[in-house]
Amino acid sequence: MAKVSVKLRTSAVSGNKGVICYQLTHRREIRRLTSGIRLLPGQWDASAQRIIASEPDDAAGLQHRIEGDLNSLRRIIRELDAAGMPYTVRDIVSRFRLPSSNFPVLSFIRTQIGQLAVDNRFGTARNYQRALNSFSAFLGDADIPFAAFTESLVGEYNAYLKRRGVVRNTISFYMRILRSIYNKAVKLHLAEQTFPFQNVYTGIDRTCKRAVGEEVICRLNRLDLRDSAALSFARDLFIFSYGTRGMAFVDLAYLRKTNVCGDMLRYTRHKTGQQLSVRLESCIKKIAVRYADRSRSLPYLFPILTSEDPVQAYAQYQVALNYYNRLLKKLSKRLKLEQGLSSYTSRHSWATAARNHNVPLPVISAGMGHTSERTTQIYLMMLENSVIDRANHGIVASLERYVSL
Repeated sequence: MAKVSVKLRTSAVSGNKGVICYQLTHRREIRRLTSGIRLLPGQWDASAQRIIASEPDDAAGLQHRIEGDLNSLRRIIRELDAAGMPYTVRDIVSRFRLPSSNFPVLSFIRTQIGQLAVDNRFGTARNYQRALNSFSAFLGDADIPFAAFTESLVGEYNAYLKRRGVVRNTISFYMRILRSIYNKAVKLHLAEQTFPFQNVYTGIDRTCKRAVGEEVICRLNRLDLRDSAALSFARDLFIFSYGTRGMAFVDLAYLRKTNVCGDMLRYTRHKTGQQLSVRLESCIKKIAVRYADRSRSLPYLFPILTSEDPVQAYAQYQVALNYYNRLLKKLSKRLKLEQGLSSYTSRHSWATAARNHNVPLPVISAGMGHTSERTTQIYLMMLENSVIDRANHGIVASLERYVSL
């Protein structure tokens, strides 16, 4: 079996950097591959075959590149040995130099972001960019091959995020995106599946309850907002979302007049691509008709977007979302709510109201356009204390009746 080790070939000129090489030995034949990584003698630990740096993060990217190259070479050697045919050092080098053998991770992520933008999936592209920025900072902007994408690397990245005080849900967000990217690379045969994310958290922690009760929705609907057209519009959007089974703001923004046909609203969810049909109740239909009449020159149902160019429309959506949330905070103050309204509140509130009306979970899930009931359960995990207290009151009351007997 061939062996591989790492050497620093020092420069003939004193004070100059040497180059890291991979030494392959097989059947008395020795060959060295240069890595392109240059270090001073004092930056290399020959016995441990590792980079020495005053700050661990400074050398992380280069060390991961070395480990990735070693993983690629060792995998090639294992495959050649498993084939049971004679091979030479030159065969190892030839396979190592194939483009797919050392495809760089950061470059692949950038390619994926570009493709998402072409497909008009700007929200997902933005999430990928956020993950790329974080992971690139961890690597010191040094790209690494997929062979370096190991469980150890993912563990180091996890620890890096924790050291910087990144909250658990955000860490999970980055990890889920990187796992998706890694799995795509596996399908394209750019990476070997080694399940590097199995020991990091990729779930979703419970967050503060975002739902409000039905009485709050009724108060909001009755609120006198004749003094502010902007607040009135925000209120109408919120009520429309609530009355259409918690329609997401992105779907509200892109909703077209052609999506409304009589009493039916048919649209495709931006997040999942799922097609939904909603019967418009009379009070909700009045909102649709009101704004359709006001924006006759636009194809959109609500005056949120003005451009049909995908890039410009998405930029307008982002601005509108921020403005909408600011208006909802102002409405929260008018209602004197302890917990502020947000663009998510109508969706969570509809799910909670449906549960309180004893609507079965599968029906709630289908109504919200969730691809799984597990997603719906996340919405409903945070029960109000009053609901739990009422249930407990009934249980204890039953206990007391039995005791009195």
